[in-house]
Amino acid sequence: MIFDIPVLDLRERGALARIDALRRELRYFVAEPRRWVGSVRRVLAARAIQGSNSIEGYNVSVEDAVAAIEGDDPAEARDEDWHAVTGYRRAMTYVLQLAQDEHFDYTPALLRSLHFMMTEYALGAGPGLWRPGPIWIRNDATGDIVYEGPEAALVPALVDDLTEQLATEGEVPALIRAAMAHLNMAMIHPFRDGNGRMARCLQTLVLAREGVLVPEFSSIEEYLGANTQDYYRVLSEVGQGVWNPGRDAQPWVRYCLQAHYLQAMSVLRRVRESEQIWLEIEQLIERCGINARCMAALFDAALGLRVRNSGYRAVLKRWSEDISAQVATTDLASMVRAGLLAQLGKKRGTVYVADGAISEIRARHAKGRQPVDTSRLFDPPPGDSNAPELLGQPPGGPQG
Repeated sequence: MIFDIPVLDLRERGALARIDALRRELRYFVAEPRRWVGSVRRVLAARAIQGSNSIEGYNVSVEDAVAAIEGDDPAEARDEDWHAVTGYRRAMTYVLQLAQDEHFDYTPALLRSLHFMMTEYALGAGPGLWRPGPIWIRNDATGDIVYEGPEAALVPALVDDLTEQLATEGEVPALIRAAMAHLNMAMIHPFRDGNGRMARCLQTLVLAREGVLVPEFSSIEEYLGANTQDYYRVLSEVGQGVWNPGRDAQPWVRYCLQAHYLQAMSVLRRVRESEQIWLEIEQLIERCGINARCMAALFDAALGLRVRNSGYRAVLKRWSEDISAQVATTDLASMVRAGLLAQLGKKRGTVYVADGAISEIRARHAKGRQPVDTSRLFDPPPGDSNAPELLGQPPGGPQG
């Protein structure tokens, strides 16, 4: 027995309707084959990888997360952090492949394979193997045990229940299915290490399989990384320190819906801003008389990234324009002379950051951003006065 999907009433339906409206608007941007959309997707993917790993204490810069996606070397990440990030990137790359697999099936073997990809670098984590004994989660600040997972002997059967639940939840909205997959994986804690990363990766896989949006636009991993204490608080509220799948998962479901709403609002703001930033930089390049391919570096800088020679070339290669390192150096020097980028460091440590008009564009778009209001998120759907349509089942399984 694992955690059941809680009863969903008009409040959850209202939140789902509002999130779906945001996603419909985002689909317009995702569907358009515009270069700036690809650049935004790349940064969103990097922030998701960075956020998920930061929860476990593996910290890298956004630029190094981008480097991991592009197969480049890190600029500053420690070895252990870099291995964790590149392992997670491998697993997420596989998730992107599985999203379109017509022969796909949720199986324990799939979960073990994803875990192996994430943790291959750390044999102590038992890559791809169920944990052989008990497991406890400690609060690093106090040393107290805050959660004890189920007995190791129960793990294979519980994971079977999890994959069966994922395969048979046909009428349950994808966001709810994904949230419950995350919760059950985290609470079963089937591996020695990497369980949190696995839970978040599985949530993204469910969303990708359902076609909610491309994973870069639908993942809440960036949000969870930025709100780690709230994330742990809600998991603790539902778990109450020990494996007990009879508890009500509603607080967790509502937390995930709020995370999806806030992340979707943030992404929608970013893509709207990015479209305007792109147009402004196009006009700036024309006025300055520099090569149009310089857009790749200037747009990244306007998004707040530190630009490296190798990263600039990687973006251009995706645009089907392959240039040498020397040509890239010449381009970057021309942007510095034009007062659009500033050079920091020397030789292999050289990076370029926004300067002059690019800094002004970035600052202007950042000014006046308002926090997202979630006070009406769980109101019933607009115009819906019908009785609640109940999905899921009460805690503890079927009643009667």
